[in-house]
Amino acid sequence: MANRLSRCAVWLLPMLAAVPAACSYDEEVAVCPVEVTLAYPDPEAGPYAGARVELKDAAASVFADSTDAGGVARFRVPAGIYSVTSSSVRLTTNYRYIFNGVRSLLVISPDSSNHIRLNLKMTRKRIIH
Repeated sequence: MANRLSRCAVWLLPMLAAVPAACSYDEEVAVCPVEVTLAYPDPEAGPYAGARVELKDAAASVFADSTDAGGVARFRVPAGIYSVTSSSVRLTTNYRYIFNGVRSLLVISPDSSNHIRLNLKMTRKRIIH
């Protein structure tokens, strides 16, 4: 019986020693840099700092950022398939300008350029004083 246990131990100990090495887990997720440039339909309505831009992945995770003065929002997101949206309102004395844009099924990956141009549509509403 003791001989049988020692033979089992000879095989069992190396196998148990190899288990932690075989079960390593890497918690780091590779992220991709993404630039979203808002394209305004009217040159006078050009880009401005602070427009909200959202990236949503297939798992419904939302990444949000604001544009810089050049109308560019920068993200670092995991690779995947995304949709990008932006919606903003500008007020003048006589008008309210509403800008909306959406693009879907965008593939973000480490080997892509990941520069996205989002064309915005403009709606103008007159303000009655």
